[in-house]
Amino acid sequence: MEASCHCGRAASSPPAPGLRRIVLVGNPNVGKSALFNRLTGTYVVVSNYPGTTVEVSRGRSRIGGKDVLVEDTPGMYSLVPITEEERVARDVLLDGGADVVVHVVDAKNLRRMLPLTLQLIEAGLPMVLVLNMIDEAERLGIRIDREALQRELGVPVVATSALTGRGVDQLRQATAQPEGRSDRTPRVVRYGQPYERVLDALEKVVPPTGGLSPRALALLLLQGDETLYERLGDSAEAVRGRLEEARKQIERAMGEPAHYGVPLRQHEEAAALCDEVFHVTGERSGSWGERLSVWAMNPWTGVPLLALVLYFGLYKFVGGFGAGTLVDFLEGRVFEQYVNPWVNGLVAAHIPWEPLQELIGMEYGVVTLGLRYAIAIILPIVGTFFIAFSIIEDSGYLPRLAMLVDRIFKRLGLNGRAVIPMTLGFGCDTMATMVTRTLETRRERLIATVLLALAIPCSAQLGVILGMMSTEPAAMVVWAGVVMLVFLLIGLLTACILPGEKPMFYMEVPPLRLPRPSAVFTKTYTRMQWYFMEILPLFLLASVLIWVGRITGLFDLAVAGLARVVAWIGLPQEASVAFLFGFFRRDYGAAGLYDLQQAGVLTGNQLAVAGITLTLFVPCIAQFLMMKKERGLKTALGIAGFVFVFAFLTGGVVNAALRLLGVEL
Repeated sequence: MEASCHCGRAASSPPAPGLRRIVLVGNPNVGKSALFNRLTGTYVVVSNYPGTTVEVSRGRSRIGGKDVLVEDTPGMYSLVPITEEERVARDVLLDGGADVVVHVVDAKNLRRMLPLTLQLIEAGLPMVLVLNMIDEAERLGIRIDREALQRELGVPVVATSALTGRGVDQLRQATAQPEGRSDRTPRVVRYGQPYERVLDALEKVVPPTGGLSPRALALLLLQGDETLYERLGDSAEAVRGRLEEARKQIERAMGEPAHYGVPLRQHEEAAALCDEVFHVTGERSGSWGERLSVWAMNPWTGVPLLALVLYFGLYKFVGGFGAGTLVDFLEGRVFEQYVNPWVNGLVAAHIPWEPLQELIGMEYGVVTLGLRYAIAIILPIVGTFFIAFSIIEDSGYLPRLAMLVDRIFKRLGLNGRAVIPMTLGFGCDTMATMVTRTLETRRERLIATVLLALAIPCSAQLGVILGMMSTEPAAMVVWAGVVMLVFLLIGLLTACILPGEKPMFYMEVPPLRLPRPSAVFTKTYTRMQWYFMEILPLFLLASVLIWVGRITGLFDLAVAGLARVVAWIGLPQEASVAFLFGFFRRDYGAAGLYDLQQAGVLTGNQLAVAGITLTLFVPCIAQFLMMKKERGLKTALGIAGFVFVFAFLTGGVVNAALRLLGVEL
């Protein structure tokens, strides 16, 4: 196997010409991406689908002695799209050019996933059905008659386990066959005489539009897929008129709307087929993993489990080990004892011009400040967070967390699906803001963006704050309580202000698994590489801008202006420099506060107020630019302005409340 050697995000790019093209499709959480990695290797090109912000992964592999292009599409439940991700996955198929479509299903949940298989077959796509997670199905006492299923569907069927690699070689062989077809006629769903008459008539007026058969296009239009009309060109109005009459005919004859009747018959066909090939061989008591899965979604047991995950994963590992042990070693010993004195001595000996000395070294130099913050403070914290997050992600805990918080999130105008960008926000708010595109409505995406900008600290910022407060538990309790209260309060208010229906929620819940060390390492390395390549230039740029500001006097002017606001919330004047750093990156500002705390400048009360204000502070430059890209400039400016004012108001209120109550943390 040969994998492509590219990693990260790229501009939208078309598939390489001349290569055999394999497209992976399927529901979310069926192991599609793990199978993609088995076929292509670790490094892939991730690019936006043309005209959208949804990403499609592409990688190269060698199958049957030839180079092939493998594409991993977003999760989809049906060819009739609801979310933007489903529309992109459908459009990849509609655009044509796929030599083989590999439909990946969870073998344990075959009945729910076969309707999409039938739709893909009906669309005339050259396909292979993959029964993934077959090892887990067998452990549950499930037996699938693969030969019978292959015979009934008329397409190749392969059983795999993407995690162990079982069946991947057989999948390669199946995709190497011409068009990925078996020698039998593919199965076609029959919807009844009224439907068939209408479909026959519609097929004659629906123009060819890419990779789907006329029958499949007619079915999608009949079910009300409005997104297809733009592809019909001049025929759109004529087809629309025929469709209205067709829908009326079906409703008169069948007593049901087509958008209900078509999927109903697809599910009935899938159920009948599943009854023939899907067998549970015996009763089986629930395993430890299954019991733990139930506990994770039950509020009475799920909340304590979440507390344990946060305590050991974030507080002890990221805050204690990452922001404590590793940062102390890298910053306190490596930089403070060796790197900074050596750089300062070098520039003092060889550079006579003082401003140039200050650009490279001294207090705010590119090396002594920018590089020190990025490598000695931010890198170990981000690294430990991504290790913890990769373990949590690979274990299957995140979908259970989504189910646990769904009821609370619905009150905030969101649903359990929003737990994914919210959790990612603890790694990088920029990345999380981009992931809000997976939410179904514009209202949900806007609410999630506001909450990410306001009350979700990124891993570096969170790790530094936890490290600062590790010696002041009372300050940490006040900080966590206020930030959580703000998250809930602003979410409730935003949900009340923004009009819209309550969001629906459905999510595939994969089984709990022990994470594979190799997968955890790969994900951590890839994320750290992407994150570090993004923040290192910004930290160096921030040092240069600070240097320019000091030479021109703008830096001191800005510090003086912030000093008044900082004094109003009860912080010493030195903290204004940290907040000025926060304009460049919030984690940069947190690192500045870390220096003050290490110097013993901040009291317990001041530590709590500073942590709260900086957590709620304006988004960093990268996050602001992502907000502008996703929500527009006007919305991004509005969010940033609101967050800035609200952060200092909250800090002032907390400071006043602590003084009024006579609390000394």
